[in-house]
This record gives sequence, structure tokens and C-alpha cells, in this order.
Amino acid sequence: MAQAKAAKKPAAGSAGKSNDGATGGLKRVPSRALSPVERIALERSGFDLLYPPEEKIPTIIVANFPALGRLAAIRFLEWAQDNPDGVISLPTGKTPEHFIKNVTQFLRHWDKKETKKILESAGLRTDRKPDLSGLRFVQIDEFYPIDTKQHNSFYYYVHKYYLRGFGLDPSKALFINPSKIGIPAHKKLTDIFPGQHVDLSLRVRSPKTLLERQQQEVLTAVDQFCVNYESQIRAMGGIGFFLGGIGPDGHIAFNCKGSDLYSTTRLCEANYETKAAAATDLGGIEVSRDKHVITIGLQTIVHNPEAVAIIIAAGEAKAGIVASSIKSELSINYPASILGTIPNGRFYVTQGAAKKLKTRAFVAFSRKAEVEPEDIHRIVMDLSLNNKKPIQNLTLHDFQADRFGAELLRKTKQTHDKLKTTVHQRIVDNLSLGNTPVENKTFLHTAPHHDDIILGYLPYFNNLVRRASTKHYFAYMTSGFTAVTNKYMQGVVEDLLNRLTHGEFDELFRMEYFDPHNANGKRLDTSHFLDGAARQIDEQKSAAVARRLLRNMVELFEDDSISNLIQRLKELRNYFETQYPGKKDIPIVQMLKGRMREFESDLKWAYYGFTGDAVRHLRLGFYKGDVFTELPTMDRDVPPILNLLMETHPDIVTVAFDPEGSGPDTHYKVLQAVSQALKIYEEKTGRHDVKVLGYRNVWFIYHPSEANLYVPTGLRHLSDMEACFDTCFTTQRTASFPSYELDGPFSWLARKVQVRQFDEVKTMLGEEYFLNATDHGMRAARAIVYLREMPLKEFYSKVQALRSMAED
Repeated sequence: MAQAKAAKKPAAGSAGKSNDGATGGLKRVPSRALSPVERIALERSGFDLLYPPEEKIPTIIVANFPALGRLAAIRFLEWAQDNPDGVISLPTGKTPEHFIKNVTQFLRHWDKKETKKILESAGLRTDRKPDLSGLRFVQIDEFYPIDTKQHNSFYYYVHKYYLRGFGLDPSKALFINPSKIGIPAHKKLTDIFPGQHVDLSLRVRSPKTLLERQQQEVLTAVDQFCVNYESQIRAMGGIGFFLGGIGPDGHIAFNCKGSDLYSTTRLCEANYETKAAAATDLGGIEVSRDKHVITIGLQTIVHNPEAVAIIIAAGEAKAGIVASSIKSELSINYPASILGTIPNGRFYVTQGAAKKLKTRAFVAFSRKAEVEPEDIHRIVMDLSLNNKKPIQNLTLHDFQADRFGAELLRKTKQTHDKLKTTVHQRIVDNLSLGNTPVENKTFLHTAPHHDDIILGYLPYFNNLVRRASTKHYFAYMTSGFTAVTNKYMQGVVEDLLNRLTHGEFDELFRMEYFDPHNANGKRLDTSHFLDGAARQIDEQKSAAVARRLLRNMVELFEDDSISNLIQRLKELRNYFETQYPGKKDIPIVQMLKGRMREFESDLKWAYYGFTGDAVRHLRLGFYKGDVFTELPTMDRDVPPILNLLMETHPDIVTVAFDPEGSGPDTHYKVLQAVSQALKIYEEKTGRHDVKVLGYRNVWFIYHPSEANLYVPTGLRHLSDMEACFDTCFTTQRTASFPSYELDGPFSWLARKVQVRQFDEVKTMLGEEYFLNATDHGMRAARAIVYLREMPLKEFYSKVQALRSMAED
């Protein structure tokens, strides 16, 4: 293949023909013929490679996340067969999980009949096993500054998963190691940058102190390293095979939105979206906010005009940025648009990630033998929102001028007036259902994380559900320990240590207040905290947090000796002082952090009068804080949920109902576990009347056609949500792990989402609908919560569809 020869003879072959603008500037080029692997994958997808003029970059769609990793792995092995000494650059993070697993498995079991069958059916020759030891690896990027011994550094990642995992030769690789670059022999990185803070203005101003002079010298060395790094890559002819993910702002490598299309390897500052996405890995936005990045440039990726450059993306959460990048002309706003300048630039995406590629969506819709009600709702609603006019004001011309609208008229053979009336009434019915009180029902509210319910549908709970005739249970499926920072824990540990040292809790010990079996004591913890909140006495709230931490330590360490607990606290203080942020915690610390998150849920529901057995913490076993997390198992994770169902016998079960690959994968895993438990419960009890209420929150939102219950939400509900969140979620008040969409607490973003949903409904119905409503709650609405109510059969079907998009 042409790309194979170019990569094997790089230095001479690409010097005069590099894609660096020397021959007339950047421009789009036609796509190269597909490789055998790509050709078969494209045939299986059922779509064309490109749909011009909308799409500018060739794209192949696969069924699900594992299939995405498998395609990328087989395409990589195909390239490696023909380029045994080629130059490769591979991604880090969670996106390449199945790529790494598949490459490793295929190489390990190459000679097995099952492996050969999979590979040959995908278009790969199996007569010659690829030898990856000759490949030359180029690290894509790294945080700066960071100690590369840390397990959350990319340097560590590529050594673990690529160098050792793939059997690559370290002597042939290029690495980015901030611990070494420019650091004097007698110094450490932390000596030069105390607190891990880097001031890039030292590049252009005079240093004011001796430390700043040292920092300036190191920054100069880093900049020179980047120049040399780029030169070394180009001396090898450029990258021959690049595989990368895409960030929420569209970044590839760490080339964020706004990056120069001619950019090369450099030290630069990342934008907020990128830092927010990195907060989980680095231990909080407080840490990632101060980080800079060293990254190869956009021009580095496409310098070799024969390079195979592939972006992989999974899940509906990526659909917007994927579509914008594929449809964009060459633009600094969409860094991935650079792939259009080389003939082997590609996007490999899942069905969910391709959802907003309109031409492909239209092709899929035009092929449907039967139009479903949700199709009608979505198309007519989109017509209203896109034209910014109420549904009842849409004209026949509006339908005919839109390809989806015109196709809908043709397929349904209904008049546009009939379609308008149907969808308008659907919205009115959804509002009516969302505004109808619920009586004499038992609810089991389930949540993957401790703030999911409050961010997802608290106004519904407050407005309609919390009535005397209803009964409520709240089940939290994970401990949520990964959302608690070391800095927070260090603070509460110091506070408790000080209180114990001064004998503050001696009398409570004599009263056996901290006995793990003292359920009344646990309730008093929450009561003490909320009394302090009501009186605006921070000291009382801190004392309540200290009580709960001490109670947790007595339980977990199985020790009620004050002197022993003081020693344990000193050990914990040392632990939190010395552990780098983002490091996986030891089990006992995971449990302590998780118990602090659980206390927040106890507080939240005590805030509304629910205590004791109403709040359950199931701590499902799949939740371990690993980079690549395991799936729930039937024998470990389903029984606790089933037991709770058998105990509470709910009429309505709420679940976080996110689409494929959107937000934390914990949501998806909990959804599968709850679904399995409900199936067994239905079989055991014969109850087929249980309803499921699917909610979403800040991670992903419903399209209005996907929801069938719209909850009118007033300013008092929004204020209550923010007040409850700020009062009870002490570990989250600083928004250490924020959304990339908003720099602040999640409650702010939830408010923004719900207000935006109200604007959608107001556009579709017309402003007068709410203004002139007879119901005072409807008139007071300034936001809306979208929910989806489902009978069990429909719920199982939807969950199975999600499973097919997330698993093999």
C-alpha cells in the first residue's frame, strides 16, 4: 500500500512533500482508497464513507464501543504488518480501552482458530503476525508539571499499556518526561515549581527572584525540548499511524479549540473545558487548573502526507462535537478539521457519536419501513425549534423546505396540520402528566452517585411526589469515593484530631454515641448539622461532620479507643499530605471517603424529613476507581438491589437513564444492574405494574421528544435545589470535579439545563401558553424537568438497546 512505503522511507520521501504549507498552504485533499479492513467495516456500517457537501472528513460507523476498539485495533495491526518499523502515536485515557484490550488479545492468541476467524472476517491477513517491536512510538502529550512516576501521568500510562502491553522497544520511542526536562541534577521538579504552579509569562519578562530565574531556565529548556522533539519526529518522516480521541471542546492531543493549524510540539496552556475533563484524573479542578500541557501540534500529526490519522469517538455525549468537526471547513475552532488535509484522515465513531450527522440520520430515516411516534415528535419539534416558531404556526412550506419534514409528509401521508396537532397535543399531555399530583404510591429512588437525584429531578419530588400518601426509599448504588478530594479529607481529619485531642467528644464516647449500631446517633449527626445550617453556625456543622467521620472510623477500624483513633488520625493526616492528587486510594481510605459522601445523602433527605431506613447505601462491588472499570456481575451487584426491591415493593422505580457513552460509565453500569434486578423481581412476585421513571441530569439531557413527562418548575424550586446542594454537599461545594460546560457547582449547571428546557417548550407552545395558563404552578414555571415514564417491558427493551451499543 502507498501509505506503507511512505512510512518505511520517511526522511527522504517526505521532506519535499510535507503537509506544512510549503507547497501553497493547507487545503483539503481527496480521500485515499480504503484499506481492506476499512472496506469491510464500511460495508457492514450500511453507510457511505462521505456525504458531501455536509461532511468533509471520511467517517466509518460501528455498532458500539467495543466494536470501535476492535476496528481501530485491527486497522492498526493491518498497518503494522506493512510498516514494521513505522512511526506510531497512540492515545491515553479511557477512550482506547477496547483498542488496547483487542490488540493485546489478538497478538496473544494470534494462532488460535477463533482469533484468525475474527481477523480474517474483518479483512486482515493472518499469514504473518505483526511484530510491534520495530515500531517507533511517539508520546502524544503530557501534563506539565507532573511527576511521571505518578500513575495518572501519561508517561506512566504509555509505559504500562503500550511499551509493556504491546511489547514496543523503549529505545526506539520518544517520551515526554517533565521530571527530567531541564531539571538540574541536584533538583526535583517540585523544587523548581513548588505547588506545581507554572507562570508562562516568564518566557517574556525578567525574573524577580532566584526561584523565578531557575523556573525561567527550565521553561527555556522545555521549549527547546519541544523544538527538538518535533525535529526528531520529522527526521523519522513524521507520524505514520496516529490514533486519538476527541475532547469536549474538539481538542485532539492537547490541541484545544483555537489552536493554530500549523502548530508544532509545544508547551501551552489548556482551556477550561480540557482542564475540567482532566480534573478526575488529576484529583480535582484545583489541581488541573494550574496544569499546562506539552503536546504535539496539529501540523505534527499531518506532517507525513501518507499518514493514517484516525479519531475515535463513542457515545451520544460526543455527537455534537463529532458532527461539528466532520462538517467544518479547515478551522481553528475545530482542530480535528486538520484531518481533511491528508488522504488517510478518518473518523471511526459509534452510532451514538454519529447521531448529529444529519445526512446520515436522514439516510437512516428514509430507509425506515415504518415511522414511529417518536420520529414524528422529534421532527416536528425540531422544525419548531429550528424555525423559532410555535408548532401551531408551522406552515406547509416549513415542512417541505426541510428534508426530514418533507420525508415525514411522504412517509406518513398525513397533512402537516394533522402532524402539528398530534405533536402539540403530545406536549400539552406531557405537561399535564408532569403537573399531576401522585398519590398512594411507593417510590424507590435509585442513583449511581449521591447528587444524581437532586440534579436530575428534585423539583418533581418537591412539587408533586412528596405527599402524605406517598412512601419513599432512596438507594445509592456506589459510595462515590472518587468525588472526594484529599484536600477535603485532610481538612476534616485535622478538625477531628483537634477535637479529640481537646476531649470534646469524651462524654459522647461514655454514652456509646459512636457505637456503629447506634442508629439514633447517626440521625443525631444529621440533625446537629442541619440545626447548625438553620442557625448559620458553621462551627456546629463542622462538629457534626467530625462526629460522622469519627463514627465511620470506629466502625471501619473496629476500635473505640480514643488514643488509638488519635493515632489513626495522625496516620490519615500523613497519608493525605503525602499522596498525590488523583492517585487510586487504598481500600480503607476509599471506604472513609465513601462514607463522607453517604453522609451528604443522609443530610439531603433529612433536609426533607427522611431519615433512618429510608436512605440505603448499597456500595456495589464493581465501583473500584480503576482506569478501566469492570461491569456489574449477576452474583455480586444484582442481589443487593433485588433484596431492596423485595423489601420495599415499590410502585415506581427511578433510574438514571443516560444514553450510550454519555457522562460517567457508572450510570450505564448501574442501569444494567437495576434492570436485571427488576426482571428477577417481576418473575418472583408476578408484579407487572411497576413503572420506571428515567431521569437525566447534567451529564446528558433528553431531547424533548424522548421525554413524556414535563415537570413545570418555578423559581422557588430552583432556589431550593441550589440551597439544598450548597447546604448538604460539603465535599462538592468547591466543584472540584465540574462539568466542562460550566465552571461552578453542578447545581448551577442543573439550573441552566432546566431553564433551557423551559425555553424549548415555550418556543414549541408559544409564550402565551404559560402566560395565560389557568394553573398557578404553570404560570409560575421558569424551568422544566424532562422525565421518561416507562412500563417494565419498554424499560427492558430500552436497556437492551443501550447494552447493544455499549457491549459486544
